[in-house]
Amino acid sequence: MSELEGRTVLVTGAARRIGRAIALRLHAEGARVLVHYGTSEAEAREVAGQCGGAPIYQANLERVDEIRAMFARIGAGRQPLYGLVNNAARFARAPVLEITESDWDSIHAVNLKAAFFCAQEAARLMQSSGGGRIVNISSMGAFLAWPEHVHYCASKAGVAALTRGLAKALAPRISVNSVAPGVIPFEEREDPAIQKMARATPAGRPGTGEEIADAVVFFLKASTFVTGQVLQVDGGLGLR
Repeated sequence: MSELEGRTVLVTGAARRIGRAIALRLHAEGARVLVHYGTSEAEAREVAGQCGGAPIYQANLERVDEIRAMFARIGAGRQPLYGLVNNAARFARAPVLEITESDWDSIHAVNLKAAFFCAQEAARLMQSSGGGRIVNISSMGAFLAWPEHVHYCASKAGVAALTRGLAKALAPRISVNSVAPGVIPFEEREDPAIQKMARATPAGRPGTGEEIADAVVFFLKASTFVTGQVLQVDGGLGLR
């Protein structure tokens, strides 16, 4: 039996891409998956069906009041929240001199601000039920200089720092760790920039959502002695 059997885990942005892969893997591990989505309702319902009829939660993560309302609904359920996977994110490309305040705020509102407030609300529920696990999805953009993604890289570097701070603040009953994916393409697999980055990866290929899910599951299963860590799942992309 998996250590996650019967455990309740919320995955934000679970309708598509990496979030979908994580949700499906958690279901395979026997976890009770909670599927969050922002706007991709049809995809979220499909994932929920594949996860045994998982509960679905819609929330605009740019709004803290909607985050709090979502966790209030989760807290009203009969099963305690064991895990949070902060996966929901935005990714954008823009020349640095053309990034507007709106561009900056759009990225940071979901990638960093929402990650914090989701973790805050999850921790409140976890503390009332004995503890839990939080896994934040960062990015190799937090550690590499991507000149056309400066605002995105800054937000994901913030997620890495947030992970370390929360790990200290929420210890010892709640562990907080992060997974930093490398090149994990989906519909943009044929993008020349993505292909170039994949060729530069020592592994010689892009990664998959399932490989990121493996790392998430590791942290969710690990003891609270493993906390404050950022695991780079990047095929060696970050090696110097």
